[in-house]
Amino acid sequence: MTPPERAPGPPCDGARPAPGRGPRLGAPPGRLLILAALSAALFTAAAVTTALRHGAPLAPERAALDWSTAHHGEPLRTLAGALTATGTGAVPYLMALLAGLLAGRGTRGRLRAAVCALLVLAAGQAVRRGLMELLARPRPPLADWAAHASGHSFPSGHATTAALAAGILAWGVLRRARPGTGRLRCALLALWALGVGLTRVYLSVHWAGDVLAGWLLAATLLPLALLLDPLAVPRQPAPTGPPPRA
Repeated sequence: MTPPERAPGPPCDGARPAPGRGPRLGAPPGRLLILAALSAALFTAAAVTTALRHGAPLAPERAALDWSTAHHGEPLRTLAGALTATGTGAVPYLMALLAGLLAGRGTRGRLRAAVCALLVLAAGQAVRRGLMELLARPRPPLADWAAHASGHSFPSGHATTAALAAGILAWGVLRRARPGTGRLRCALLALWALGVGLTRVYLSVHWAGDVLAGWLLAATLLPLALLLDPLAVPRQPAPTGPPPRA
């Protein structure tokens, strides 16, 4: 007598699906677009305010600068300099590369995801540089600086780049790590990006509004980048063939 067929269901051995093959990450596209639009509106408001004031700092920005210049003692100055250095140069691009290697499956999949992650970071850098040249906000007075800086002030390049790199790597982490571990690692990445931005104010090379604008710019670009998730990591086709015999 042929035994009855069993209804399909989850495996009973407790195995978890392979990373990257579960449900797509992120909110629905409509929600991502709303988040990007809200962040863009806030960034635009900050940029317009800065332009109308011809770069002159607001009272809270001046207060933050006064506080930072009064607290440039050691070891905080050295620690802040070390942390701020990770927000530019090779580190963010290595983070984007690692995100692609974590998100992809197989050699070609990892290469595809890594290229997409690097392109997102590079595109964000291009947008940030263009806005910085367009607005041309002067930095705080050179005499107050506690670190080297170059270029204009708005938006902060370190704050934008660190937030973008943290968001991109979080995408890769969430595709590979277990849910609880992934959330912890993403929280650490967020704290790193927050710390990099704050060091720019502490070292007196940026106004506080520059750093806030950098975070808002990243918050605009990251949801848009997440819409490209199916392009970066195409969904694996469902296995075909006869069902296993009972």
